[in-house]
Amino acid sequence: MAEVKSDIEIARAAKKKPIQEIGAKIGIPTEHLLPYGHDKAKVSAEFIKSVKGNKDGKLILVTAINPTPAGEGKTTTTVGLGDGLNRIGKKAIVCIREASLGPNFGVKGGAAGGGLAQVVPMEDMNLHFTGDFHAITTAHNLLSALIDNHIYWGNELGIDTRRVAWRRVMDMNDRALREIICSLGGVANGYPREAGFDITVASEVMAILCLATDLKDLEKRLGDIIVAYRRDKSPVYARDLKADGAMAVLLKDAMQPNLVQTLENNPAFVHGGPFANIAHGCNSVVATTTALKLADYVVTEAGFGADLGAEKFFDIKCRKAGLKPSAAVIVATVRAMKMNGGVKKEDLGKENIEAVKKGCLNLGRHIENVKQFGVPAVVAINHFTTDTEAEIQAMKDFVKAQGAEAILCKHWAQGSAGIEDLAKKVVEIAESGASQFSPLYPDEMPLFEKVNTIVKRIYRGDEAIADKSIRDQLHAWEQAGYGNLPVCMAKTQYSFSTDPNLRGAPTGHTVPVREVRLSAGAGFVVIICGEVMTMPGLPKAPSSEKIFLNEQGQIEGLF
Repeated sequence: MAEVKSDIEIARAAKKKPIQEIGAKIGIPTEHLLPYGHDKAKVSAEFIKSVKGNKDGKLILVTAINPTPAGEGKTTTTVGLGDGLNRIGKKAIVCIREASLGPNFGVKGGAAGGGLAQVVPMEDMNLHFTGDFHAITTAHNLLSALIDNHIYWGNELGIDTRRVAWRRVMDMNDRALREIICSLGGVANGYPREAGFDITVASEVMAILCLATDLKDLEKRLGDIIVAYRRDKSPVYARDLKADGAMAVLLKDAMQPNLVQTLENNPAFVHGGPFANIAHGCNSVVATTTALKLADYVVTEAGFGADLGAEKFFDIKCRKAGLKPSAAVIVATVRAMKMNGGVKKEDLGKENIEAVKKGCLNLGRHIENVKQFGVPAVVAINHFTTDTEAEIQAMKDFVKAQGAEAILCKHWAQGSAGIEDLAKKVVEIAESGASQFSPLYPDEMPLFEKVNTIVKRIYRGDEAIADKSIRDQLHAWEQAGYGNLPVCMAKTQYSFSTDPNLRGAPTGHTVPVREVRLSAGAGFVVIICGEVMTMPGLPKAPSSEKIFLNEQGQIEGLF
């Protein structure tokens, strides 16, 4: 049996084309590409503006079941499907998020796909790439510095130092920084107060960059950020500190989508990376809307399972950007079905048809949920060599009983040739015009009712529960004019409930709301449920221990 190459070895052997050739494929002239080396470039704001009148292509969402340690392969399938659509003669662009350094050096790994369905340059994408995340971190922390500086120089705005809502960020997992005391060391260093760090991908600046339509909209949204409250509980905005202009300057280049290529030299926009449980977990609106003007098909993904990613894609991104998806692909694996069916990770290699059937309840729930938005769904069975014919058939039979179709996909091992069937099915669904997309709830519904709607209809829980103080806070935001905003549910990605160990398709649970945060600039209210973290920690043996430069100066162990 031939030795299976690692993702990084496959990526390193890629026959990349100059980025100008990739741009030419989708009609971007060389003068509108701002190159970062030979294989990646930013697309100019002028070009983006020039194509706004073009007809839109069709938008395909790739989502998945709840993630398990067995692996699902959502990004791999997104990239594979983009290649597959190009293979069958469609002009397709892939739109995915950028990778966060924290998870890369922690436990999750990178975000460039895998096997023969990857976006390259893989090492760059999983490290500093074009510097977007550094720009976001810097803009965010400039605002942090301006808040403490304003307080130091007399606090003219009357900020209550106990009610500073703006934390600092860094793009690394570091649990020691979750809760800190800043400004210690005497008068020269300001007024001591409690503070903390989140990871950069949880920053509201990240969410804003990914929802803004252009630089003007970006600056307005940055100004709308609520940074603190006064003693009378009235809000203090970033624009009150005159921070919005300088922050927009720092983000000017970061606003431009990054063009790269797949292993098969097809175009991919990799831009933005909001956390999928504390934020909305989707590629930027600018990248997606620009891709739609340049291609027949745009394949994009939303973070984690459909209960988080797809719900936010539909209820936040599509609602705000006026997008209308034509179809959804739900990624699942035989291995993950077995895990949902109660099989331990070390036993996944053994055939267990009963466990597959039992675990399919999780998949069935996601199919029903996607259909609630009026979007037709197809299931992609991401193939592993240990899958048996009987197990695959059990999945296909289950999905058929749900009124959908499951298609076996071998893109990891075979590239676009292994995913042609799915590409053809997606085209058939998209061109039938069957999608009747509409969000789950109307804008005017009260905030807590929106939360309960998601809990009941998507998570199949009995209700959301929250202390009176939280309900009062939501009501106060409604009175202040924020009642029309969508809600962004932050909960564990591993379960429909807030208990990460409760796999399958649980019902009858309650969803405790621990905290609420108003992201006035991004335009949503974050509802933090259960024990979800906004600053992850590193595991006992972090991935960073295996990452190094080899004798040739090449990166090893990154993925």
